[in-house]
Amino acid sequence: MTEQTSLLFQEQNNNELRREQNAQAQLTYDARSFYLNGERIFLNSATIHYFRMPKEEWRDVLLKAKLAGMNCIDTYFAWNVHEPEEGQWSFEGDNDCGAFLDLCAELGMWVIARPGPFICAEWDFGGFPYWLGTKPGVKFRENNEIYLHYVRLYFDQIIPIIRKRQLSAGGTVILVQVENEYGYLMDDEAASAHMTTLRDGILERGIDVPLITCVGGAEGTIEGANFWSGADGHYANLRAKQPDTPKMVTEFWTGWFENWGGPSAIQKTAPLLERRIMEVLRAGYTGISHYMFYGGTNFSGYGGRTLGSSDIFMITSYDYDAPLNEYGRVTPKYAVTKNLSYFVRAFDSLLMASEEIAAEQIQVRHPDSISVRGRQSGQEKIWFVDSHKDERETVHLTLEEGRTLPVSIHPGQIVPLLDRVQIAEQVYLTAGALITGNEMVNGELTLFVAADRGQRSVIELELGSGSTSTLVEGGLVLKDSTVHVLMEQDVERNACRFDLFHFQEPGVIRVEANGTLIRFVILDKETMNRTWRVESADRESLRYAIGFDDVHVTPSGQVKGMITDPERTIMLLGDWQEGEQTRTAKTFFNNEVQSQSKANKADSQLKSAASGNEQLAWLAPAAPVLSGTPDCSRITLTAKQRSASGQPMDFSHYGQDFGYLLYECLFDSAADEITYLVLPDIQDTARIIVNGAEQALVRQVGAAAVPIRVVEGQNTLQLLVQHMGRLNFSPYLGESKGVAGPLYLGGHVQDLRRDWVTETGLLHLDEVNDAPGGTLLRRSFTLEGRNQAVLVGALSKGLKINGVEIPMPAYQDWFAFQTLDLSGYVKPGEVNTLEMPYSRSPLNRLELITYSNDGELQNWRMAGTEALLPQQWESYDAEVCSLAGEQHLNVANNGNSIAPVAAGGNSYHQPVWYRWRFAKPVTGEHHKVNLMLRLTGMSKGTIHVNGHHLGRFWQIGPQEDYKIPMAWLKEENELLIFDEEGRTPERVRLLLDEMSRHPWVTAGK
Repeated sequence: MTEQTSLLFQEQNNNELRREQNAQAQLTYDARSFYLNGERIFLNSATIHYFRMPKEEWRDVLLKAKLAGMNCIDTYFAWNVHEPEEGQWSFEGDNDCGAFLDLCAELGMWVIARPGPFICAEWDFGGFPYWLGTKPGVKFRENNEIYLHYVRLYFDQIIPIIRKRQLSAGGTVILVQVENEYGYLMDDEAASAHMTTLRDGILERGIDVPLITCVGGAEGTIEGANFWSGADGHYANLRAKQPDTPKMVTEFWTGWFENWGGPSAIQKTAPLLERRIMEVLRAGYTGISHYMFYGGTNFSGYGGRTLGSSDIFMITSYDYDAPLNEYGRVTPKYAVTKNLSYFVRAFDSLLMASEEIAAEQIQVRHPDSISVRGRQSGQEKIWFVDSHKDERETVHLTLEEGRTLPVSIHPGQIVPLLDRVQIAEQVYLTAGALITGNEMVNGELTLFVAADRGQRSVIELELGSGSTSTLVEGGLVLKDSTVHVLMEQDVERNACRFDLFHFQEPGVIRVEANGTLIRFVILDKETMNRTWRVESADRESLRYAIGFDDVHVTPSGQVKGMITDPERTIMLLGDWQEGEQTRTAKTFFNNEVQSQSKANKADSQLKSAASGNEQLAWLAPAAPVLSGTPDCSRITLTAKQRSASGQPMDFSHYGQDFGYLLYECLFDSAADEITYLVLPDIQDTARIIVNGAEQALVRQVGAAAVPIRVVEGQNTLQLLVQHMGRLNFSPYLGESKGVAGPLYLGGHVQDLRRDWVTETGLLHLDEVNDAPGGTLLRRSFTLEGRNQAVLVGALSKGLKINGVEIPMPAYQDWFAFQTLDLSGYVKPGEVNTLEMPYSRSPLNRLELITYSNDGELQNWRMAGTEALLPQQWESYDAEVCSLAGEQHLNVANNGNSIAPVAAGGNSYHQPVWYRWRFAKPVTGEHHKVNLMLRLTGMSKGTIHVNGHHLGRFWQIGPQEDYKIPMAWLKEENELLIFDEEGRTPERVRLLLDEMSRHPWVTAGK
């Protein structure tokens, strides 16, 4: 039965009512926070990009953000997705950003809209459409009239979509960002003209919610900061610039991107993430946007390229090591983010109203192994206890009036200690453990107390001076408890102290304080990780589900939970139709079994567990199997059918956004020899093929010089270039992709990293050095009969050649990679001297490429991706593939190839398409599966399923598996893989992710 689509737990008429109410809403702010209709709000935002997943996945991902305590969604809008070709606008299907905003509203989530036009995001060209780079005279991200003309046309399309969904129009868009990270390019004064132009363009199109910026400001906007660490410094800077606005982390970097051939980005661990969030709260921010909360995937060719080296190309996955992984599964970081979001929600009024306590006013006594900072509002305080030890320990802190509490703390951890925080009328809480909740649940004020398993924690309740009763007279009464609790009364202070112990089994303590029923739920940290707050969009219904590893809520409000341990205790609190309950997970299994058995007694999906304890579980689903040996189509590289032109063209001028270009020319050689092919401007990986044999794969780009073996007489030179992504951030946006301009024979390349002369001796830049920054380095070279020179690699500002400084506009030392044409500065036939200040080492590249312009290659022919499409399919034959490999090895041994060749005949040594069929994974309602593709043994290319371009692959790491969205599958499916080398496909296989094997049960409504 298909459920009616509606609000989360609501009917459509409730949705319309909420829209009417929102139409009257107003967002204002002061120095501490934003106000919505006069009520302070802490913006806890999840950055999620609609364009990095199929539309069918939006709801699950957004719902996971809501379940994690997020109240806001932050998203970019990608211009190149919506206008892939000039004048051809796309706002349907997966590109329906309006529907994405509507879904955020339906789920009761506010929205921060970031329309750019520049978005960075590790996205191709920073979101600009490829064709924009072909406009003569265009200059990006400045008041260039050609650029602004197209920006205005883009704004005409995208801003109305946002305007119709802003707060004043009944939607939930509450903030709109102007541009993006402009402060990385120039200071506010220099940026003012352009930022003002963009700001006015947004205002003129009807946006009336507050405008924000990040990293760089503009008049009339609220500036935020982007960072991972250094919260205090960023806060001080924002406060100095804008003392009267809320302080937001517009991008709190929960993880990091990954690039082909680079390390896995797992350095920001879950414990470190917890610390960094605590640093943000301690500093006083009242808005955090978690970038990314869910990263997603760089489908098609949309993965970008960034600075720092010549070949930092984004992998296809944009998992980002985020709280939700690429497949939408929860991670340890998700648990951290959720738990601290619940803590923020419980005490946001204190966090938003508080000011930091001056160090000299802190009265807390503590051991030297920790430090303490605090925030205070009125008499309420929150202390941030920071460990400097190398092991976990329990420390004691003494607060005012000699109140001493133990705090369990891990190395590098920051623990919040609540000090006389009001939780009810004349009831104050002091606690040295993580507290979440603090709200009415089913008529009881419910708070969750979490600490490590087996750990002891202490909380204290104190009745205020206005209380009419004392403890002795019944002002605070222990009503009942499911766990043993040590309770100590302090009649003089009208307080009661509880010693708590944290086990795997949840415990509940109920007290009545000044007439308020208070329920403390005692959890260990692992159970807190599995605690879920389920709230309706209208905030009228509130439930907690404790014990599930993951949770999903259907549009009708039915809660489903994933369980990895049937013996685990499940606790349901709040507005459940069947009331609150506590039972083991296997009872949910049994109920599901009985219900299903009634419907179908012969259900083959069920089996009895071997343990003999009547536990029932569902058979784990299996990954589909690819259909036998694949079909294959070998591609003969040729552009002979194309007319010759003078010089190679880049992708944009060829009229192609992504994919491949084949460059081909003929040239004569006077002898069999090894010579250098010089590519002064190449921005992508290129396979160099001479006379049908591959001789090199160019990886480090910008400029390159490649040794090739040629034969006497006529030779055929081919370059197969894959578009690997345009720069997503740079002052030099819009680089020519592929090969641009002339290529030359007869050049030379020299590694310049060694033998630099300083006043104290030689310095080698391929080694670690401790030379002071700015130390002058000198090095000499000659052109050896050539007249052109290119310097490429990690250069330092202030580089001089023969005493003349080389201009490096917009240089920043943290993206020092440059390609500089020195031809106008060098002196042929003489010794040339390079000078530059020392900046860092070791460098991975610093090369001098020299050549003569009379070696230019002429009459190029080109073919695009269309020339590489499969023409005729045949059955893959491992023996034929092996024979092709042996023939290639023989050619190599005969001297016609100088490229490294893989041992064994495991490749056709030419581009090949492979084609498989596979069935859709068979699953019932009790499993949620994710499908991935593992490409062991393949080389480099692209993946396609049912006409969907899944992205690039390259088996040099760190990515090993590639997402296949379930939404794009049919009952029978076609998988196509284009492999540049024609590597053997025997080990290609489909997999389900680890969490696919665990069953889901219905918790209730």
